[in-house]
Amino acid sequence: MDIANKTQADLRQPAQPKKVLDSYDPTYDPLVAATPGRGQQYAPTYWVATAGTPPEDDGPITQDVDVDVAIIGSGFTGLTCALFLAKEHGIKATVLEANQVSWGCTSRNGGQAQNASGRLSRSQWIQRWGLDTARKMHEEVREGFDTFKGLIKDGNIDCNPQVGGHLYIAHKDKAMRKLEAEAKVLRNQFGYQTEMLDKATLSRNYVDEAEAVGAMHEPDGIGVHPLKLAHGYHRMARELGATIHPSSPVTGWETKNGIHYLQTPGGVVRARAVAVATGGYTSQGLHQSLRSKIMPILSNSLVTRPMTDQEIAACNFQTNEVITDTRTLRHYYRKLPDNRLQIGSRSSITGSDAPNPKHLQLLIDGMHRKFPALNGIKVDYSWWGWVDVSHDMMPRIAQPDEKEQVFYALGYGGNGVMFSAHAGRRMAQRVAGIKEGFELPIYNTSLPGHLFSPFRRMGQRMLYQWYQLQDEHL
Repeated sequence: MDIANKTQADLRQPAQPKKVLDSYDPTYDPLVAATPGRGQQYAPTYWVATAGTPPEDDGPITQDVDVDVAIIGSGFTGLTCALFLAKEHGIKATVLEANQVSWGCTSRNGGQAQNASGRLSRSQWIQRWGLDTARKMHEEVREGFDTFKGLIKDGNIDCNPQVGGHLYIAHKDKAMRKLEAEAKVLRNQFGYQTEMLDKATLSRNYVDEAEAVGAMHEPDGIGVHPLKLAHGYHRMARELGATIHPSSPVTGWETKNGIHYLQTPGGVVRARAVAVATGGYTSQGLHQSLRSKIMPILSNSLVTRPMTDQEIAACNFQTNEVITDTRTLRHYYRKLPDNRLQIGSRSSITGSDAPNPKHLQLLIDGMHRKFPALNGIKVDYSWWGWVDVSHDMMPRIAQPDEKEQVFYALGYGGNGVMFSAHAGRRMAQRVAGIKEGFELPIYNTSLPGHLFSPFRRMGQRMLYQWYQLQDEHL
């Protein structure tokens, strides 16, 4: 169905009095809760504290409405989908958000835009799909980086970009050998000019990270303030005619005669097409095509007080580049523009256990191992959030049933800051009725299910124990 020429009902509403927000629930768990809540406050992240006043939105849904396109989720993907629908296809979408705009993954991540999507390396792409498809995937991700850079270029969005590249730090000799092999594949098979750094060069020219035995440096990598980035997408989408409705969770979804009836607390949104962009906050009962298709994984993050000149010198922080290490349960970290250290890694298995102080302590211990000079430094901000990991470790931007105008973009596996912009653009193309250009596996297949979905948490607990053994001892 071609909906590119249809018009949207005018949903812009007069300014409403500010309401007292529901308190933030730190134990929310998408495998248990029916919805992420309604109108909850943001998690207490550094990004929320420093992003400034959020842009104006269109208030909650307060009546039954008819729209051409409803987008569920107002993070990077949902906002860029709305932006590109309006900018490139003339479609003014309606974005539905359960809590505050960009409440979920988007306001809780590490702000690392890398030349990646999903959890698999280029070598693993070759093993899975063959060299020809892997090269096409590489070019698609590079195009995605151009999409992302195009949105923030020339200060269009003031998101404190820190350019320069990405450091992939080997935390032990065995990992360094794997990095050397991957760098060779990247150079020889993809023409991507990475550089291997020995420990001395890394410590002298970039950062003196105590655990590092070396690193791979790749040219593409940008650190951003993720919530300022989202605010920029938000403003651009609304300026182009999209409407954005917080405190409007989808609590029911029926489809009759090609029309989707999305129940919200304030009214039913009747949509000709629906695009799902809920990331790690995808509820099990949202839609049958998504049940048990995403494994939500918790990630912990902290931001320290500003480091002193002496502390920066002791760590020899010469770089502002984004950094990850080679653990399966990886750490991601960088020096922020105000000289704070941000670092994140794995967290609890379940939402109910997320507030347990042991998970924060595990992250603090990791920071101390990497940067002994920061032992005892005050932690000013600490939070956690759900990451959307697909069962085969790669995202999908898909239409699961050609007979239904339902689309989704999910499964970035922690690498969505950059690629979500391109995924939003690609999902907008699909919603607009474009059929060509979706030959790659992330576009022409749906998210896979898992045979043992009811027992995923049990398996995750065992996998974490195995990964811990591999990362630290094998």
